[in-house]
Amino acid sequence: MPRNPRPSTEAGGAGRAPLATPEEVAVYLGVPVKTLYQWRHRRIGPNALKVGRHLRYRWVEVDEWLTAQSAYDLTA
Repeated sequence: MPRNPRPSTEAGGAGRAPLATPEEVAVYLGVPVKTLYQWRHRRIGPNALKVGRHLRYRWVEVDEWLTAQSAYDLTA
């Protein structure tokens, strides 16, 4: 059974959503993991946190970034 790429906010402690791995965010956004790393390097992707030597994403920030991407007016 495939793992749910977007866990519910009730998973984890104190009603908080768990942090997402780059692989989970890549599946959610439909892009390769390599693209997430390129976006991070160019500072154009969703905000990522360093937890030790690992990257993690907050689901709320991924959704906010995604909403901001669709807010651009492309009719100009």
